[in-house]
Amino acid sequence: MIWDHLLARLRGTANTEPLPEPDEKLALGALLVRVAKSDNSYHALEIGEIDRILSETFGLNPIEAAKLRATCEKLESAAPGTPDFALLIRETVDYPHRLEVAHKLFQVIEADGKHLPVEDESLHEIEAMLGIKPEDSPAGPA
Repeated sequence: MIWDHLLARLRGTANTEPLPEPDEKLALGALLVRVAKSDNSYHALEIGEIDRILSETFGLNPIEAAKLRATCEKLESAAPGTPDFALLIRETVDYPHRLEVAHKLFQVIEADGKHLPVEDESLHEIEAMLGIKPEDSPAGPA
């Protein structure tokens, strides 16, 4: 039994809890994680900024925000694509609040002090899916 569990963990087939269905909180968190990873790096500064945004946006304490981010990281890595998250937010959140989402995404991009063109491309792609007008983008028009 112990060996079976160990082998399953080594193979990556151990029983894991199923991921929750995305809601607005998880969709926002997953988009924040995705934009942070868009430059193929994921720095502690970006993680801290995501936690701060989740805490501030949803009234969470630091532990709750970190747990939510951890769930969002798992969801982001397992999710098929950005459109699912963006569509969930677009369908349930009004334009001014979607624009706030774009600004939060931009904060994460700038958190590590390195602002790369690939990050702007990722942001503009997400903004288009969110229905954000290019002239309203915090990064400026594409």
